[in-house]
Amino acid sequence: MTKADIGLIGLAVMGENLAKNIESRGFSIAVYNREPQKVEAFVQKNSGKNFIGTSSLQELVSRLKAPRKIMMMIRAGSPVDQVIDQLIPLLSPGDIIIDGGNSHFPDTIRRTAYVESKGLLYIGTGVSGGEEGALKGPSIMPGGSVAAWPQVKPIFQAIAAKVQGDVPCCNWVGADGAGHYVKMVHNGIEYGDMQLICEAYFLMKEYLGMHADEMHEVFAAWNTGVLDSYLIEITRDILAYKDIDGSPIVEKILDTAGQKGTGKWTSVAALDEGVPLTLISEAVYARCISAIKEERVHASTILTGPTGKFTGDRAAFIEDIKQALFASKIISYAQGYALLGAAAKTYGWELDFGGIAMLWRGGCIIRSTFLSDIKQAFDENPGLENLMLAPFFTKALAQAQDGWRRVCAAAMLGGIPVPAFTSALAYYDSYRAAQLPANLLQAQRDYFGAHTYERVDAPRGQFFHTNWTGEGGDTAATVYLV
Repeated sequence: MTKADIGLIGLAVMGENLAKNIESRGFSIAVYNREPQKVEAFVQKNSGKNFIGTSSLQELVSRLKAPRKIMMMIRAGSPVDQVIDQLIPLLSPGDIIIDGGNSHFPDTIRRTAYVESKGLLYIGTGVSGGEEGALKGPSIMPGGSVAAWPQVKPIFQAIAAKVQGDVPCCNWVGADGAGHYVKMVHNGIEYGDMQLICEAYFLMKEYLGMHADEMHEVFAAWNTGVLDSYLIEITRDILAYKDIDGSPIVEKILDTAGQKGTGKWTSVAALDEGVPLTLISEAVYARCISAIKEERVHASTILTGPTGKFTGDRAAFIEDIKQALFASKIISYAQGYALLGAAAKTYGWELDFGGIAMLWRGGCIIRSTFLSDIKQAFDENPGLENLMLAPFFTKALAQAQDGWRRVCAAAMLGGIPVPAFTSALAYYDSYRAAQLPANLLQAQRDYFGAHTYERVDAPRGQFFHTNWTGEGGDTAATVYLV
């Protein structure tokens, strides 16, 4: 009986395209779906190729070479746990279960320990690039049982996107939930990038009064320089796309955005780590406020604000928007990498920060030329505290900040909401400030809650309490710092 190199569970769009990708690279693949008709239709549609259709998990397992490798491309959450529990009794020691969905990293940490306790191996891997990436070459971010990596490496690196001389956008990330954590941060940065681009578009449309065709030309030009990226490229194409009546279809799309939760997970993880992920969090909130469309429409008839249009040098202001977009993009990645650095310490992961940039260099949604500069920054200084402190980015921010500030100021005066641009600038100014007003905040906390404070004229770690009213006494609360 012919046995396959790998098995795949789930034949929705991503699973189907990933299966085709695997087979196209010379591997045989057994497929299973809980709806048997999907398996039959898929195999018939791809007759003559190295697909083996199976009608049960038992049959799927029986048609795989040892050690068996089974990849789940199913909905995150309880379905993953259910399939794992169904697979475990069917597998042998050393067999590998792979979760290729967008699972939350704590679930992957838990599942890795659970599956390993049964004598099996587990991989939780981020797969980015959408349906096109799954078919032609995604970015793949695997983590989990270290012993599993040599077994899946030839397949994963064969199907991944390739850059710079056929280098695969896939390498081992780290133990247990590291792969899904990196994918989560990737998605958070994706949220930020998309919101920044939307704010640039909105400034050109609402403040400069530009038509979609004019904006198409701007984004086409931007895609040939430092902003060259997949998201700029598709924005260029979207702005040029016409509806059947010849008008820009983008203007006929309702302005309410959805989300699948990975951006929110990134923001919550940042709060857990005490990392100021302000730009990405604002991008999540921007989607939330877009969703209350009816409230906004009602509020627009009551609340007032400036309605003036731009009257200066439009070409110069477009260049300022470009600088604001570039500078804010740097901030988004700086915050994302700060979160990865904090998580690496918390969970004991040995993350290769420059290598992660290369995983994102091709195949995924945030792919851009920009990532090569991040790789170089960490190659030159593996212990880099913050991406903004790398010479390339320090210089880029210095050069961009005048235009960035002009854009934020103009947007505020013009009543144009740009939460990602402005939060990015606030983060930059806060990070470069040797003094912040938290001294007053600590005094307030000590006044009402006896939470204590440190002094500038005493060693760090030595805490003091003031009896502000004369009635509070000398008893202080337990020190609690985030």
